[in-house]
Amino acid sequence: MDVIQVVGAHKSYRRRGKPPERALDGLDLVVGSGGVHGFLGPNGSGKTTTIRMLLGLVRADAGELRLLGRPVPEALPEVIAGVGALVETPLFFPNFSGRLNLRLLADTAGVSRLRVEECLELVGLQGRGDDRFKGYSLGMKQRLGIAAALLKSPRLLILDEPSNGLDPAGIREVRELVQRLGSDGRTTVFLSSHLLAEIQQVCDSVSIMARGRCVATGPVAEVLAGRGSGDVRVRVPQQQRAAQVLTEAGFVVTEQDGALHVHGVDDAGEITRTLVRKRLYLTELTPLAADLESVFLDLTREAS
Repeated sequence: MDVIQVVGAHKSYRRRGKPPERALDGLDLVVGSGGVHGFLGPNGSGKTTTIRMLLGLVRADAGELRLLGRPVPEALPEVIAGVGALVETPLFFPNFSGRLNLRLLADTAGVSRLRVEECLELVGLQGRGDDRFKGYSLGMKQRLGIAAALLKSPRLLILDEPSNGLDPAGIREVRELVQRLGSDGRTTVFLSSHLLAEIQQVCDSVSIMARGRCVATGPVAEVLAGRGSGDVRVRVPQQQRAAQVLTEAGFVVTEQDGALHVHGVDDAGEITRTLVRKRLYLTELTPLAADLESVFLDLTREAS
């Protein structure tokens, strides 16, 4: 079953004295069950508005939204127990320990204190649970926020920019945690982030937003394959001579990082044939796959 379904969602914000600002423009979005799904888009693309609508914090002007198969916001009370969310910076009592903060939340939600210990272990804070929250690093604070979102053993975990403001060590901590959560088979992680390299490392599938619409969605490998660069990296001992031969044969060639990059190649074998005819022999011929950053920039540029 799909854990998130959005069909034809529209949302505009009206501010006094200004024309309406369109946040979503007929958004269609489907997130299947299991793994980690990345939710990408530049600032103003509608990511945060989408998450807020799914959680019942704002209402769509038009369209249909479903969480765990039920319409929202109408059926949100029925499904919210199966949804955990970390949106923006987590807020806790600064002078209370991480463990006490979680226990207070667990008591409010009717969750056992045994689950508090399980969540502290899940996020790697079991040894620091008695430390005051105000003494935590930013990465530890984010991990405690994720632990709070996990208290109810959710089927869907929504994380909105969980690595925002973290140093490299904190980013790695959150990345490793998200990977563990997505691989346990019990929780689907819906991860909104602007850190494209992180998304490519941890996500199984991805949706890319631009101007209030989803412009690409699917498994990460398929999204990348659909935007292949057609570039090939070539290394050959007589590099300048090889560049001249390829250029004369009609290839577009540049030099990058001590190698030749041949652009827009339909048949990499033709490079080999062209060079061998001139007694130039390759030491490397590597088709260059598009990365998520280049695909993201191309798609969002096309949509603007």
